[in-house]
Amino acid sequence: MSAPTASYDSDDDDCRLPADTLAVLQEFLKEKELREQAEQSREKTGTDFEEDWQLSQFWYNTCTKEKLASVVRNLRKSLGDGLRVALLSAPSLYQHVKAVADNVTLFEFDQRFESVGSAFHHFDYKRAIEEDYLDECKESFDIILADPPFLAEECIEKLGIVVRKIAKPDCKVVLCSGYVVREWAEKHLKLELCKFEPEHERNLGNQFSSYANFNLDQVLAEES
Repeated sequence: MSAPTASYDSDDDDCRLPADTLAVLQEFLKEKELREQAEQSREKTGTDFEEDWQLSQFWYNTCTKEKLASVVRNLRKSLGDGLRVALLSAPSLYQHVKAVADNVTLFEFDQRFESVGSAFHHFDYKRAIEEDYLDECKESFDIILADPPFLAEECIEKLGIVVRKIAKPDCKVVLCSGYVVREWAEKHLKLELCKFEPEHERNLGNQFSSYANFNLDQVLAEES
């Protein structure tokens, strides 16, 4: 008589991973997926760069980026998909704003950000006094989020020239800069000091504030 043939079931307990091992494997696969998603996001947006202090770059923290993006989202409710957004010297906002608006233009001096593709527009605030500078963008944007690189009146004044040129007549403007520019923000951009205080990934010595030509604090309260 021949010996009985052994039978194996795929669901046999001996083929199952112990619960603790399975949990470790699942956690590993989850982390791997998140890393891949993050990498895909970086490749898509092209904004994963370190700050360049020589260019006076200081990135916002996540909370600030989310709050400023929520202002764009709020305006999109009334203007729809045709909303046009300009980011002036505020590259760290790009990913969050792009997530809530389709038409975003990044005006930036740092040419590393050419990696965002057609959304990039090389920008040098010092050229603002040139008569035909940015004529191709005249009266194009519904909302402008600006973060000038320097806390100097000359910088704010020239930024104001650019803002007036590229803004639509009813454009919403938000300026994030130091508290020390409050008089220049009113003088050159007609913006009022708001309660919202932008925060950065690094602790900076200067007090930062926000300025707007609309009730920014109310919008942020509505979106919170």
